Amino acid sequence: MRIDAHQHFWRIADRAGQWPPAELAPIYRDFGPEDLEPLLTANGFDGTVLVQTMEREADTAYMLGLAARHDFIKAVVGWTDLKAPGAPQAVARLAADPKLRGFRPMLQDIAEDDWIDDAALDPAVEAMIAHDLGLDALVLPRHLGPLTAFATRHPQLRVVIDHGAKPPIAEGRLTDWRRAMARLAALPNVWCKLSGLLTEAGGNAPTAVRPYAETLLELYGPERLIFGSDWPVLRLAGDYVAWVEQCQAIVPGEHHDAVFGGNATTFYRLADAPAPAA
Repeated sequence: MRIDAHQHFWRIADRAGQWPPAELAPIYRDFGPEDLEPLLTANGFDGTVLVQTMEREADTAYMLGLAARHDFIKAVVGWTDLKAPGAPQAVARLAADPKLRGFRPMLQDIAEDDWIDDAALDPAVEAMIAHDLGLDALVLPRHLGPLTAFATRHPQLRVVIDHGAKPPIAEGRLTDWRRAMARLAALPNVWCKLSGLLTEAGGNAPTAVRPYAETLLELYGPERLIFGSDWPVLRLAGDYVAWVEQCQAIVPGEHHDAVFGGNATTFYRLADAPAPAA
């Protein structure tokens, strides 16, 4: 399968007080399956991974409902409070849905940079491992040290870094980010998404992304790099078709099957997804 492994849907009416603000006009409206499906078809994608955008289980329920009605949504990455006393039970309850494939704590919005490096997460992580779920890490470069400690302590948990940890592309800084990402890449349970980089380029030309994307390919290799569009957030910086083409030009052709589908299928266990009803 050819998979877009990172996209979002939302309804503005559900997001009072939540991102995005009204001034981000290109994304300040409802986005649903009917908006994305034509883009997937035009670009040859068979399915997507739908990722949470709010710290609410109601958002997860909304996404799982969409996934039940739209076969192209192959997996959902949801949210639950992984430090709550009942976190293992919440993980088990949500994992009962066959399309729930992982959780994403929104680390970039948490005040404590070391929130992830905490033994209080251990019961939830054990439950995630037991249910064969992965963890999406929505992080900034300052979180990479604590994330390394966390991933080292939980070698059985699959971890994927969203958006390459949002490197400082707009400032043209690469060295420190690369060093921290290399430490994570040395851990075999850590993967990385080739997604979100265009947004981090700010007003720079799309070509500014290339050294960072090439670094991710070098560090994680074609076996652990996963393409994602980050649509509709992508609309703030560029076009769906152009981003796909840019990534295809960076990744050597012999690795397209892995980066644009095979690795997502492995990480999110998509081959285990239920078949559509006859």
